[in-house]
Amino acid sequence: MSSYKALSVVADQPFETPEPNSSKAPSVMNPVLKFEKVGFQYDGRPIMRDVSFAMQPGEIVAVLGPSGCGKTTILNMVAGFLDPTDGVALIDGREIRGPGPDRGVVFQAAALFDWMTVADNISFSLRCAGRPRAERRQVAEEMAALVGLTGFEDAYPYQLSGGMRQRVGLARVLAAKPKVMLMDEPFSALDVQTREVLQEEVLRIRERTGCTTLFVTHSIDEAVFLGDRIFLLTDLKDGAFDTFSVDLPAPRGNPENRLHPAFIRLREAIYRRMRH
Repeated sequence: MSSYKALSVVADQPFETPEPNSSKAPSVMNPVLKFEKVGFQYDGRPIMRDVSFAMQPGEIVAVLGPSGCGKTTILNMVAGFLDPTDGVALIDGREIRGPGPDRGVVFQAAALFDWMTVADNISFSLRCAGRPRAERRQVAEEMAALVGLTGFEDAYPYQLSGGMRQRVGLARVLAAKPKVMLMDEPFSALDVQTREVLQEEVLRIRERTGCTTLFVTHSIDEAVFLGDRIFLLTDLKDGAFDTFSVDLPAPRGNPENRLHPAFIRLREAIYRRMRH
């Protein structure tokens, strides 16, 4: 079982820097996603061992850490792109055996079909499922509105900015109504202002849809702003990682939360943990 220190930050209380491996993961009722003593090896080289955690429906968990620590490996196992070497990964109590419509991935690059319009890109999963054209168009327009792209349904990817293309990728995942949305550093190539706007969009969409989200990032600020919890990974070979609970004012998507004392204190605590 992985173990970690749970740290809750509130605006009016100071906190101490967390100590790793000091407590076990909190129990979760009816988790939508669960790892039970998961291990993984690349060509016989151990990447992680005995990693355990659970996510509740509607929760956003930010997975933070340096390159090579296992963040994307965890995401790929949830997506079904990789199989655990040991242990089991579960969604709604069922073992994950390959990709499925209950999980959707937003990649670092938007990975759009250049020859398709925005509406056709968004509704691609519905087309694969054989849904009628009218229904596909209706869903595409609804999802375009959800991500702020109303009026661009008939545009092509080359006519869009980088941020707009990522919105299309996000809308395409949401159109399939997954139980878990997986986001692999989707905003890392964008300028700071666009990145922050899209972070706010993710939180607003969560409020609208209740979608559970696993968000991989290198950015402490992004993790603190988005996450209900943050998993800080360093070396998963013993299954241990730190976790931080985030307590910021509602609405969570308020950009002023980036200036809130709780945000600043938690950012400092995570920074110090990463540097030591």
